[in-house]
Amino acid sequence: MSNQKSNRNARLEGEMRAVLAELLHHEVNDPRLSGATVSVVRLSADRSHARVYFSVIGDDERVRQAADGFSAASPFMRRELGRIMRLRTVPSLEFQRDASYEYGDHMERVFKKLHDDGILTPNDGDDGEPR
Repeated sequence: MSNQKSNRNARLEGEMRAVLAELLHHEVNDPRLSGATVSVVRLSADRSHARVYFSVIGDDERVRQAADGFSAASPFMRRELGRIMRLRTVPSLEFQRDASYEYGDHMERVFKKLHDDGILTPNDGDDGEPR
């Protein structure tokens, strides 16, 4: 893919994320999606398919409910995405959980425990010296 095409896809992904987040916040009235956020959109090379990553706080049941909510809202969100962005071809939307926030939170807790247990000191790895 040329650099120009990848730049265009990156711009479209950002715009799509913003529009979908706005729709989720202001137009979709499904209680299963309360507190859910759209974190990233990844377009296929031919722009016919978009993988939409979402984040939601809660247990596995809460994540399942949000996935069901996104599945139910998908036709509406796709139609509105095409209307708002004036896309000639509106990509199909696949919603998938984004676990990066949970992973980051987990790593923070691991480092805190290592610090609390005296295994790491506050300055470990922060001596200003290149590695």
